[in-house]
Amino acid sequence: MMHAFPCGTLPLDFVGTLRARRNAAPLEKLSSPEQLDAWFVESGMLDGGPGADGTDLDIAVDLREAIYALVAARLAGQPMPARAIAELNRHAAGLPVTLRLQAVGATRTGSVSQGLAALAREAVGILGGDDAALLRECARPECTQVYLDRSRGHRREWCAMRTCGNRVKAASYRARQHGGAEG
Repeated sequence: MMHAFPCGTLPLDFVGTLRARRNAAPLEKLSSPEQLDAWFVESGMLDGGPGADGTDLDIAVDLREAIYALVAARLAGQPMPARAIAELNRHAAGLPVTLRLQAVGATRTGSVSQGLAALAREAVGILGGDDAALLRECARPECTQVYLDRSRGHRREWCAMRTCGNRVKAASYRARQHGGAEG
């Protein structure tokens, strides 16, 4: 797999396709139309790549950044930017992904714009509903993944325990061991 889905929420996983946003050189996971196609398939939104081109990629990145701007504003307790709201709403009004029942099960097909519309509608539901209060950013300094904290006490710190949580805990353990050996 080319992409990671640690959040369990597709719009937030989509935002995570630009990794380590605070770094001088963030890692872009949507650097080609083929990577965008792969994201749609790997996420389970579509059964086959929609055949993205360069324009589709630019539009998808613009939507991703609009969603991030809205999430960042919510996290900071600031008003959501009007331009990002308009961008999200424009996409949310688009046609849905096509679901068809086949003899072997359901199929999901659609264009890039249909996939982006599905992401936008889900993002509207998150940002405009009760889930907005559950938005968090990963506590690992090198990670900027956002997620919904659905833990019982709402004290989750990591986008995913198996990656960021384990890295931070292992580094903390090593630091304690190293500090104890010198003392």
